Amino acid sequence: MFTRYFSSNRKILFLSIITGVFIALLLGSLQFLWSYHKREVKFDTLITDLSVYMENYFDELKTAIDVLQPLTLGSCRDVSAELTSRAAFSINVRAFLLVRDKNAFCSSATGPLNAPMEELIPQLHINKSVDMVLLEGTPMLPDTPAIAIWYRNPLVKDGGVFTSVNINLTPYMFYTSRQEEFAGIAVVIGKRALTTMSSTLVNAEDLHETPARSATLRHIPLTINLYADTWTKDELLLALLFGLVCGIAAGSLNFYILTIRLNPGKEILTAIKLGQFYVVYQPVVDAKELKMRGVEVLMRWKHPTMGEIPPDAFINFAEAQKLIVPLTLHLFDLIIRDAPRLQAVLPPGAKLGINIAPGHLHAESFKADMRAFNASMPPNHFQTVLEITERDMINQHEASPLFDWLHDEGFEIAIDDFGTGHSALIYLERFTMDYIKIDRGFVNAIGTETVTSPVLDAVLTLARRLNMSTVAEGVETPEQAAWLREHGVNFLQGYWISRPMPLEQFCQWRPDMSQAGE
Repeated sequence: MFTRYFSSNRKILFLSIITGVFIALLLGSLQFLWSYHKREVKFDTLITDLSVYMENYFDELKTAIDVLQPLTLGSCRDVSAELTSRAAFSINVRAFLLVRDKNAFCSSATGPLNAPMEELIPQLHINKSVDMVLLEGTPMLPDTPAIAIWYRNPLVKDGGVFTSVNINLTPYMFYTSRQEEFAGIAVVIGKRALTTMSSTLVNAEDLHETPARSATLRHIPLTINLYADTWTKDELLLALLFGLVCGIAAGSLNFYILTIRLNPGKEILTAIKLGQFYVVYQPVVDAKELKMRGVEVLMRWKHPTMGEIPPDAFINFAEAQKLIVPLTLHLFDLIIRDAPRLQAVLPPGAKLGINIAPGHLHAESFKADMRAFNASMPPNHFQTVLEITERDMINQHEASPLFDWLHDEGFEIAIDDFGTGHSALIYLERFTMDYIKIDRGFVNAIGTETVTSPVLDAVLTLARRLNMSTVAEGVETPEQAAWLREHGVNFLQGYWISRPMPLEQFCQWRPDMSQAGE
């Protein structure tokens, strides 16, 4: 019922829409996953860089504090100068404090003092080797948060070095705050946290959002949280747009291909209408004087999207689609268009070789088509040679009277690609032919010890006995040409002489056998 309900075009349209939707969802999802993967890699890189940066900073700070630890044994008057100097040259350090017997007795900022650590920073546990707390501010910068760090000196009773450090110690905080995909960063120490989302300290338990990445530094109790959106609006829009474009393209391509398959011959007819076919001319020279005696006309197809399509492909396709007659008639029209210029460069009596397919040979319109073509050509100038490939099956009962009629009308007939099919001797026995065109496979065997060489000798001997002219195709080397001339071949054709040329190039071409094939 489903198949019956839809017409062919409706089914193609429906299938194309389904294909487009599927491709849009598939490629849109892949694009989104790719963007998501890139974000994940970016997050991993950032959290790693942040951790490495801060660990390196605190390692350097620990080295500086280790140098200060012996100062806790002396008096503030003796060590204050060095303490102040160390603080001045330590990056982001606000002040160093020396502690002994739980009292801070010397500050790099204020000099001697006597302040119990329990009152100065109650949250700091000086019995620990290392401890850290976040401060709302320090006496000199009361409104600017800082990190307080404690390093205990095991050689001094309840003593060690305490320092306050600016929290803005990494440029990554400012970097991430300017990126749309990042919501911010939080530095968590104990139960307090400082985030790029707030200018004041917050309780760590109030950070309800789950971080995209989190890392705890080695040796110190500090955790870095990286917050980011799961996906951004731009990524979603890009995935939708990419999927939409790909879906439309896939659906359109599917519709085009299925439409062509439904009516494949339309492509040939459209190409004829749009002038995509053109002709090239390959010179044929006599073997003795190496002078041009004619040309073989070859059709080419330059498709606007597929480029040059091989002749065997589109000719076989045209035959299969019963379009060889309109294609051959179009070839005739192209030759007729070029005929005035060909007349100017080809001598009277020049051979004009044209391929004729059996599908046209046996068509009802064949005789009328040939008469119309002959009447449209310059009178008494060209000798048209119809080349019929013996690999193609022809109706032998119809062919014999047709060949007689063609001879009566002034056409000549050649067997093309002789020796490559199964009916060569039958052709020679039953039909009157004027030329044998020797296939390039035999020519390529010249100079090699293969079974093909004796066959070529036999073909040439047979042609002489039947009084038929021979044309060697695919001549590519001087050695091949010399052998063929010595063995009595009448005409030569191939790259050694010239490749097939468009009309403009052919009109300017002059044969030069010393340069032929280069």
